Amino acid sequence: MSITLNTTMSSIMTNKRRVGALKSLGVVTVGDALTYYPFRVADPVPLRALREARIGERMAFSASVRGMRVVPMNVRRGYRLEAVVDDGDFAVSRHVAGAAARLVFFSYKKQYVDWLSMRLRSGAIVVIAGEPSEFNGQLQFTHPEIMTVAPGSGPADGEYSGVVQMSALKYDADTVEAGLRRISRPRPVYHASSRISSEHIHESIVQCIELLAGTGQDLPGDAATEAPQTMKPMEDGGISGAGTAPAGAESRSGNAVAVGLARAIPDVLPESVRESNHLLHRAAAFLAIHDPLSTADFKRAIGTMRYEEAFVSQTALLQSRSNVRKDVALPCAGVALRDRFIESLPFPLTGGQREVIDDIGVDMAREYPMQRLLQGEVGSGKTVVAVAAMLQAAGSGHQAVLVAPTQVLAEQHHATISAMLCAIDGVETGDDPSRDALSPNDPADLIKATESAADDGDAKGRTAVKHPVKHSGARSGKQDGAAHAQSDANTRHVPVILLTGGMKLAARRRALALAASGDPCIIVATHAAFSKTFQAPNLALVVIDEQHRFGVEQRESLRTKNDVVPHLLVMTATPIPRTAAMTWFGDLDISWLTELPGGRKPIRTFIVPEDDGRMMGFMFAHIRGRIDAGERAYVVCPRIDADDESDGDDDTSGASQIGVYDDSDAYRRESATAAANTAASAPSQEDGDGAPSRPPLHSVAEIERRLSSLPQFRGVRFATLTGRDDDATKQQVMADFADGATPVLVATTVIEVGVDVPQASCIVIFDADRYGLSQLHQLRGRVGRGGTDSWAFLISRAEDGGPAQQRLQVIQGTLDGAQIAQADLEFRGAGDVLGDAQSGGKSGLKLLRVVKDVKIIADARERAGRLLADDPDLSGEVELAGAVLDFTRGNETFLTSS
Repeated sequence: MSITLNTTMSSIMTNKRRVGALKSLGVVTVGDALTYYPFRVADPVPLRALREARIGERMAFSASVRGMRVVPMNVRRGYRLEAVVDDGDFAVSRHVAGAAARLVFFSYKKQYVDWLSMRLRSGAIVVIAGEPSEFNGQLQFTHPEIMTVAPGSGPADGEYSGVVQMSALKYDADTVEAGLRRISRPRPVYHASSRISSEHIHESIVQCIELLAGTGQDLPGDAATEAPQTMKPMEDGGISGAGTAPAGAESRSGNAVAVGLARAIPDVLPESVRESNHLLHRAAAFLAIHDPLSTADFKRAIGTMRYEEAFVSQTALLQSRSNVRKDVALPCAGVALRDRFIESLPFPLTGGQREVIDDIGVDMAREYPMQRLLQGEVGSGKTVVAVAAMLQAAGSGHQAVLVAPTQVLAEQHHATISAMLCAIDGVETGDDPSRDALSPNDPADLIKATESAADDGDAKGRTAVKHPVKHSGARSGKQDGAAHAQSDANTRHVPVILLTGGMKLAARRRALALAASGDPCIIVATHAAFSKTFQAPNLALVVIDEQHRFGVEQRESLRTKNDVVPHLLVMTATPIPRTAAMTWFGDLDISWLTELPGGRKPIRTFIVPEDDGRMMGFMFAHIRGRIDAGERAYVVCPRIDADDESDGDDDTSGASQIGVYDDSDAYRRESATAAANTAASAPSQEDGDGAPSRPPLHSVAEIERRLSSLPQFRGVRFATLTGRDDDATKQQVMADFADGATPVLVATTVIEVGVDVPQASCIVIFDADRYGLSQLHQLRGRVGRGGTDSWAFLISRAEDGGPAQQRLQVIQGTLDGAQIAQADLEFRGAGDVLGDAQSGGKSGLKLLRVVKDVKIIADARERAGRLLADDPDLSGEVELAGAVLDFTRGNETFLTSS
């Protein structure tokens, strides 16, 4: 049978139990096995004679078997195998006297015991590695690793009567020296499970390497090397290493394997790149990773594969960036409406806002799609930038859609944009089919929307100074008089349409009809924009707000609805370190809004242990004082009620799907958000007896009931807000909170984005130790927006000095989003920033690390750029082209992936 990287493990492995265990780890093919990398390599095992043994310290030695017996265990089913060994000859080489020790194995499988008995027959020469202990005054090794040595390999042969040749078995080593060299080498350690041990993973991968090289035999069956589940207390112990080294192991890294493997595994990196970086051939790297001669070889091989991942991913990114420019987009050169909007603002734009608006204007005037990522802290003015871009699209006779993650945020955007357009002289918002949900013409709504927009650009307390943006280069040279006339016409009527899943059917149909008409308009939508019923044939711009809350496939669906690819602007207030953004989002143009509006006071952050009753009491008294001063307070809980089981202890495999539900299922998104952040930050815990259990998460219903009964809040009205509430309830709750009728709002993370109440000065976050850093930073940004002193209280049940406590200390110690993002990446991992999965633990890249490998990625990007400049189609690098294609197919939508 011809073995390739695509050969399935089930076709070459007779042990179906092991096949299933490997499949549960994601190892299905031989290629999967080779890329299932160990997370570390064990130190070499020192050689010591039995008289040099140190209890509890692993050692290796050679010995002869003096005797062996198998004893049935009456109390517990199974067998105990005991063998007595003597290291006399090996001890002489160590210049010490020989000694005896006992080897002990437990198993309930008679078949395994018989096989092991044959290997440990009296007179056999073995090489042993294990951890010595003492039992009844005798040195003992429990479940050590053993290798059999061929007869005639040393003077010990024939020393005892009844030497057994064991013709039915293969010997693991030809000589004692080779066996010692093999068994003492550093051993890779893999992420294992209760179904398969690290040693069995190692054995399977090494034998895959031998089969690929053409020097190995079929993978083991049930009877031979598959270690059974042993009796407690050694449930998966050293028995997993018994007999794991196949014949000829000592020559595994020799020429035969290396040459054969090189034929089966061609190199991916261009030879010039590999040589200039002193990297190994791909086949040699796999060999050194899974069967290293030394720790130095292991580290060099891991470095080679890490660079390969960087080079392939960066080549794919650069190719995609080049291919995007081949797509056709609707050029948007009409900036008259946009300029009038900027002139009508009651506050001056920051320098960063003016620069980003200019950059976007130039991009949108081109005939190929813009792809830009806009980063900015909470309150840095991203909304104003987005409105300016959408007005440029509408002013050019096209449509623009803004997609928000929640209905609350969508409605706020709708009201804000409507109010902003009403402020432009001569511009009407047009007929809006969604006024039954929120009327932008209501004076109260307009005041709130205007306050929200002003707070986004910090108009409070400032003189209204008009600063029109200079748009050099924003107008296309191809723009003719007809386009000017169309642009002027569009400035007189720009409908702002609200589209959500919670709208009444008639209003929803009218909104869909207006979008499907193709008339110039601005559409503010939730996940309803991803449905098949939403059609916008004249769509020129897609703006994704809080882009981390959407699935990759959703974002891509808007780009592929029409033949013409729309311009894309993705925005996030979740900070990404600049170096990471430049490497991972290499196919996007990146803009940063680093200037915060003036007048903002820093938010004081405190970590409050929940079991510290005195400190909790002081906190509640402080909040009551702020309420009496006319201010507001948020209280955030991760669950809706006690019956909501979507807490942090649940499986979070669907964490990457946060935001894929319709608005009616918003409460599920909230629970999933808390669960995702919990899983990403909390240490994993094994199931089973004795495993530590975390306390249940607090719920909105529970905390509202407890707080309302406290004497500190006597006479204070509370309100609750969750995604489970209907639209009318949400609007009423937010209105009562804003005007002070209910000054304390107990809510889920539905308030994480978009909720803007300037009077809110305090936020209390229960179970803060179970959230991710970015989400805590977002939640904290809900206060401090009105220019008053503000406080954030992080209620924690984390252990002192533990990882959760360290994360909270990061939030307490800085308000700098970039520093928080850097720490978040270090704590949680990069996540699958180039694939569909967005949680930290899952990544399409197995070795590359965003934070630590920035220099590697930058070097790979530079070299990949030079290679593509000379060979855009990679016609001269067939293997690299195939690897890039495989990478792209596995990450089809990585262009807007995170």
